[in-house]
Amino acid sequence: MKPLLLSITLITAAGQLAARPANLVFILTDNQGAWTLGCHGNKDIRTPHIDRMAAEGLRFTRALSSNPVCSPTRATFLTGLMPSQHGVHSFLDPKYMMGPEAYNTLEEFTSIGEVLRDAGYECGLSGKWHLGANLSPSEGFSFWITKPDGSTQEFYDQKIIENGAVRDEAGYTTDLWTREGIRFIEQNKDRPFFLFLAYNGPYNLGKLMSNPPRNRHAAYYKNKPFPSFPRDAMHPWQWANKQFHNTQTAMERCAAETSGVDDGVGEVMAALKRLGLDDDTLVVYAADQGWMGGQNGMWGMGDHFRPTGAHDLMMHIPFILRHPARIPAGRSCDLLVSNYDFMPTVLAHLGLADKMPAAPKSPGRDLSPVLAGQALEIADNAVFYEMETTRAIRTNEWKYVARHPGGPFELYDMNADPHERFNLFGQPGTAMVKAELAARLDAFFNEFRDPKYDIWKGGGSKAKRHSP
Repeated sequence: MKPLLLSITLITAAGQLAARPANLVFILTDNQGAWTLGCHGNKDIRTPHIDRMAAEGLRFTRALSSNPVCSPTRATFLTGLMPSQHGVHSFLDPKYMMGPEAYNTLEEFTSIGEVLRDAGYECGLSGKWHLGANLSPSEGFSFWITKPDGSTQEFYDQKIIENGAVRDEAGYTTDLWTREGIRFIEQNKDRPFFLFLAYNGPYNLGKLMSNPPRNRHAAYYKNKPFPSFPRDAMHPWQWANKQFHNTQTAMERCAAETSGVDDGVGEVMAALKRLGLDDDTLVVYAADQGWMGGQNGMWGMGDHFRPTGAHDLMMHIPFILRHPARIPAGRSCDLLVSNYDFMPTVLAHLGLADKMPAAPKSPGRDLSPVLAGQALEIADNAVFYEMETTRAIRTNEWKYVARHPGGPFELYDMNADPHERFNLFGQPGTAMVKAELAARLDAFFNEFRDPKYDIWKGGGSKAKRHSP
């Protein structure tokens, strides 16, 4: 039975008053490269509220997603597991979200929402779910307003799910998710809460990129030059999104939707301050995966390329944490971190480290000492990535990409070639480096993968396969 919290304090067994646990607001965006934000150096796109959040908290400069598409990365954020553990290797088919075949793909695991619910938190989702059985609240959430699908066709005149039914929403859905998120905070201001504010913007793919933006930022970005979007010849591996290369409308659309999300961040932060919850709330801002807007002649994420891509910018996500009472302001951290580090880090910061599920074993690391301002040394720091038959290891010095069963393979010296222009695989003098990285990649997946979801060894996927 869920504990009943009668006030903003808890009575301990010894009769002492214990402080109310910190709240959690997790803001997750859809298809957003870190490079699109001002705090990561972008001078074209206005993101003042996200930039202020970074200035008042901690920004991880090298956070990488473990997969390049939305359903797997969302599952990883919520469970701390890799795709070859949770089984969601690609974006989920609509039939698993609505209709007779719909089911919750996280049902077999203990997610962060369930951990926090059991610890006395009220949990609410406002925004994109895309993990199955979208009509019904699950994974510890009681407040539930979402989308019936995973893709975004547009941001106006869309269908949403509210109170277990599908309805039409005429307005700007980015604003809707913000309003509903604030309503959840207001309803639960006197008890610990977890808000999962899951924007489906800026999105940056699909037919909407050919449509001019309609939101309040559209006029500002009209005919802006956007030097942060490189104009380059199309990469030969580009498979989808070819029509968006070097197009003004697509750049304007990305910029306007990014600023639209930033507006929502500002409104949420203002609401926390107005309600006196600012110091008592951990706010995390991240994206489900990275995104490329012309760099190396590439537009999109890993699944938009054949073979599937594993470029750093397809993985590089914002990861910003702000908690005025406990996270010193104005800092950045250059450790390589992954979205599978999110759950153990947040639970530890909230005093719930012992509630991190022991099985399946997460590859995630507890980064909470960094949040508290302490130095954290990680020997042989590396992060890992997989998209169906493509896997990669990224270290401080190198990236190695392997594709099952026969390649193509990639090897990059990330210090000498940070843009991954020169593939050194098979070049003289690199055999030992390649062998070491390949061994580390295999050892990682041998340790953590679940055989039934290990595609490299004949396992299956909960999602439709998109690569051979």
